[in-house]
This record gives sequence, C-alpha cells and structure tokens, in this order.
Amino acid sequence: MLMMVVVSSVKAEGLDIPKGLKAMRVPADNPVTAAKIKLGKQLYFDKRLSIDNTVSCASCHDPKKGWSNGERFATGVKGQKGGRSAPTIINSGYQYYQFWDGRAIQLEGQALGPIENPIEMAMPLDKLVVKLNGIDGYRKGFKQVFGSADVTKENVAKAIATFERTILSGDAPYDRFKAGDTSALSIAAQRGMKVYFNKANCSACHAGHRFTDGGFHNVGVGIDDKDPDIGRVAVSKLEGDRGSFKTPTLREIARTAPYMHDGRFATLEDVVEYYVKGGVKNPQLDEEIFPLKLSDQDKKDLVTFLKEGLSSASYPDIAAPELPR
Repeated sequence: MLMMVVVSSVKAEGLDIPKGLKAMRVPADNPVTAAKIKLGKQLYFDKRLSIDNTVSCASCHDPKKGWSNGERFATGVKGQKGGRSAPTIINSGYQYYQFWDGRAIQLEGQALGPIENPIEMAMPLDKLVVKLNGIDGYRKGFKQVFGSADVTKENVAKAIATFERTILSGDAPYDRFKAGDTSALSIAAQRGMKVYFNKANCSACHAGHRFTDGGFHNVGVGIDDKDPDIGRVAVSKLEGDRGSFKTPTLREIARTAPYMHDGRFATLEDVVEYYVKGGVKNPQLDEEIFPLKLSDQDKKDLVTFLKEGLSSASYPDIAAPELPR
C-alpha cells in the first residue's frame, strides 16, 4: 500500500503569480527568496550536474521548447533515451505528485531523480556534492542562501525546486475572457471552449486553473503495446492504477508537442482524434473515456481553443544565466 506523505506548507511569498492562477503553497522548510531562485536557476541550466558535463535540467526541459524537449523521449548522457516524454515543468509548483507515475512528492522530491538516473544525467549524488563544493562560486551562493558554504544534496534540491516554482503560465486569452474581456478569444476559440467543457468532456480531467486535476488516469495510450508501460501501478501497487499516468497541464499545450506520456502523437489534432475514438479498451480504462460525437468543425474549434486560449503572451521564455566559476 502506498503511504501518503504529508508535507507542511505555507503560502509562497516572492512569486509573481499571473492572473488566472491561484496562490501557490510551498513546503514550510523551503521558503522562496530571490537569492534561492537565482541559485536554483544556475543549477538548473548547468551541465556540470551531469557525469560528463553534457546534460542539464534544461536539456530536457528547455524554455524554447515549452519547458520540454520537443522530442518523443527524454535524452540523457551519451544519447541514451528513456521510454517516456519529458513533461513540461510549467506550473509544476502546483503539483503534489511528480513524474508521469507520481513516484516523487513535490518538486523537492523530484529534483534529484534525473541527476542520478543512469540514463539521464548519471551523476551519483555523492560525486555531485564533491563536484559542486569544488566550485567557489557555488560555495558563495550556498553560503548566501542557506547560511553554509557546504553544498548538500538536500539544498541542491531545494534551490532547483524554488527556481522551478517560478516557471508559471497564466493570464492567457482564456483567463482574460473569463474575467470579462469578450474580445480575448476569437469566435472559433469560443466555440472550441464550449466543446472543451461540454461535448468533448476534456474538463473531467483537465480541470481548474491549472487545467489538470493532478490525478492519474488510464486513457488507453500504449496499453495494447507488446510490452506496455504499466504506469502508476508500479508505484501504488494498486491494480486499478495499471496503465494510468498523471494528467498533464494543458496550459501552453501548443508549445509542448509531441503528446502523451510516450510522445506518440505529433499534433493536437492527433490527440483529439484519439479521444474521439474513445481510447483503447482495457479493464482499467477510465470511466470518463468513451467515444465522442464531435463534428469536424467541433474538432477544429477545440484545437483552436487549446492553441489560442491557453497560450500566454507572458510565456516564461527565460535565458540561461551566467554560471558560477
């Protein structure tokens, strides 16, 4: 049985929350500060966190590619590829469960996983600590933020998590339309919004201000493969979770192709067609997945809403910082 981990949290201070998003809460032992954001940003973009200095967090979660990597699978050191796509980190600070299968809790629990994963950054954490302690600029940064110049894996995770909490997307045309600006969405996008919330049933899972319920669902993707990815059940050990994966946010969805946990769909049109057909039948198929009666115009309008309505003009296109020496 998977044990629920309770994390004490407080309302985040120092984050610029865009309109349309609710206040964020952060772990009580990792408050947000400007200095910690700066340090986390440096670590996030630094390829020295990998064993051979070739891969950074930004390699798979690139601001220029929707904070994903634009490819079907994540690619690590020596060109190694995993079996899942690199999920966007946009608005990930609102997520309790991390990774497609939810095996980590909050961003602090996620941050070190890719660093030590042998097919991603392949850096043993004990070696990472030694390496970063050998960089004077990092020791100064950790001293300023945490009160000690000694770099620890726990504080690396806290700094990276703090930076990732700043990667936010809100104030999209949908938010402005919802707030009363009737000109914020085109007529086609308005039609598509009605399809989204009604005939297409998208909001059953992609709900709320984050456009995700934060839960896990079996929508049938890949379940009929010869050797299917079993998803959440590997973590929860609950048979009902077989083939289930975390619901991704739909904010900035136009930037984050390809789609699904295995990146099998190249376009949003492909995704819509999949759902219209009702997914792939299996014993754990979510009850909200069933054939949809959408016209060609409905499908076109739905994609227009997703692309136009959920893409923000204030998208966080952040440049890499100067790194410590």
